[in-house]
Amino acid sequence: MKKVVKFGGSSLASAEQFRKVGKIILAEDSRRYVVPSAPGKRYNGDIKVTDMLYQCYYAAANGEDFDGQIKQIKARYNEIIGGLNLKLSLDKEFETIAENFKNKAGSDYAASRGEYLNGIVMANYLGYTYIDSAEVICFDENGNFLADKTDEVLSERLKDLDNAVVPGFYGAKPDGSVKTFSRGGSDITGSMQTQRCNFLRKSN
Repeated sequence: MKKVVKFGGSSLASAEQFRKVGKIILAEDSRRYVVPSAPGKRYNGDIKVTDMLYQCYYAAANGEDFDGQIKQIKARYNEIIGGLNLKLSLDKEFETIAENFKNKAGSDYAASRGEYLNGIVMANYLGYTYIDSAEVICFDENGNFLADKTDEVLSERLKDLDNAVVPGFYGAKPDGSVKTFSRGGSDITGSMQTQRCNFLRKSN
């Protein structure tokens, strides 16, 4: 049996939390697919990465200097990466994010980057395949979720993979623009993967 496990922001807020999650995942071989959220609060008064991304994006969209804000977000991830002793750099990803912020890629794009980046870190930490949700979670041009198409695309991507990390919360429209779910979107992504696991198990 293949299982999907989903972890919220507070459980992935630091390197210490990542290690706890890693032990949970690796403790049972059937836990094959992981749906991570963006890093949450590390302590009372801390700021969630998603909120930091929103603030950073709105500054960029308003033509304000957002360099300091994006450096703070990058520092959050580097703190996790360093704490896990990973040989991983997100420099290119942050360069792309900064450029897209300047070009006003949209608040959905901004919000999704927390999961996107945390998925990369999680996949690297576990040694799992990383799948960008924008490639497998489908919306139509009006932002309506396409369950059947997602079913088809996600099933095809997962069928030959023993392990994978697929971030929660977002997907993409036909033109490639990022679309986020409402609150609880990571749970929806996890649910979709669970359905795919059931499909694949019955097909084998």
